[in-house]
Amino acid sequence: MTAAAAIVADPDWREALDALIHRLRLFPRADGGADLAILFASSAYAAEFPSLVAAVRDAVGARLLVGCSGQGVIGPGEEIEGDPALALLVLALPGATLRASHLTQDELERLGGALVWHRFTGVAPDALRGWLIWADPYTLDADHLLASLSAAYPGIPLVGGLASGNPLRQTTHVFLDDRVFDRGAVLLAVGGPYRMKTVVSQGAAPIGRPWTITGAQGNLVETIGQRPAYDVLIETLRGLPPRLQARARGNLLVGLAIDERREELRRGDFLIRNLIGVIPETGALAVGAIPRVGQTLQFQVRDPAAAAEDLNDLLDRTKADLGQLRPLAALLCSCNGRGIGMFGRPHHDVKAVEDHLGPIPLAGVFCNGEIGPVGTQPYVHGFTASLALLVPDG
Repeated sequence: MTAAAAIVADPDWREALDALIHRLRLFPRADGGADLAILFASSAYAAEFPSLVAAVRDAVGARLLVGCSGQGVIGPGEEIEGDPALALLVLALPGATLRASHLTQDELERLGGALVWHRFTGVAPDALRGWLIWADPYTLDADHLLASLSAAYPGIPLVGGLASGNPLRQTTHVFLDDRVFDRGAVLLAVGGPYRMKTVVSQGAAPIGRPWTITGAQGNLVETIGQRPAYDVLIETLRGLPPRLQARARGNLLVGLAIDERREELRRGDFLIRNLIGVIPETGALAVGAIPRVGQTLQFQVRDPAAAAEDLNDLLDRTKADLGQLRPLAALLCSCNGRGIGMFGRPHHDVKAVEDHLGPIPLAGVFCNGEIGPVGTQPYVHGFTASLALLVPDG
């Protein structure tokens, strides 16, 4: 049972790969190589992805390789944003069940029930401990994927993210073995004597009070508490202290309650979505979700202090829950709205993981949306850090 990770920045992917392999030189290959390689590659290398991905798999002798492109990549102790870089996690997993597949939107729309899913993936629910998922945000309905997959595999953690790249091109890539896809998703089923512990930390703090949506159509919140939604937003902003008003400019988000049954809603109890704009004629708000009448809404502000506090609290709890158990490896999917732009300094999220859990072999990527469970249900989040810890049983 072995894991190793490394991260290297270099304009030439070949030089980056050579340096990666040098840093991973202590990974044992006596058994013929790694059971699994998880690769995150800067979109700056996109033109050469087919050669790059094949070369990585060959270099580590991986039986299975998965991963995706990123605007930035994450490795042990480092988050490299914007510069060409590779991050790689390799694992030897005795007794593990590992099954990977590529899925397109057309295939997703045909996967109607649990038995159909089980045939498509070749994996039965009782053989699973978790799913790792990386998807292209432009060609695949990730919300539909999570709803359908979680219904077919109830109670199984789903973790990962939506690939990122150059936003002007609206093209990302996902990897499976020697193949590179510019659409769809790669799904990895993990079973055997391992469990997947998840941490989902949001980067927003609630402002004002919770409200009930009384009018909604499509992605529009038309009325809140029987009033135009925009009027309620303005009232909320005017009720904030001047310092918080200034912070809210350009950082406003919408929080939709995940569990309506909670008597008191706090940070972390909301699905955070973008506030896209206002319809001046009606006072409706366009949001990055499909709201429904009767749903609880609370406006949020993108807040680095709240994000840091939330991540630290959750990691403290995770360390306590693990007790004497030590994770074998970690995967970190962090929103591309976090990083230096949010915290004003590099390496924030990965340093927090290491500070609380120690130097675990870790790789990750900056995403266009982060996949992780809240309670037992998986969601696509925004401004979130989603962490998966692979923990050996016992």
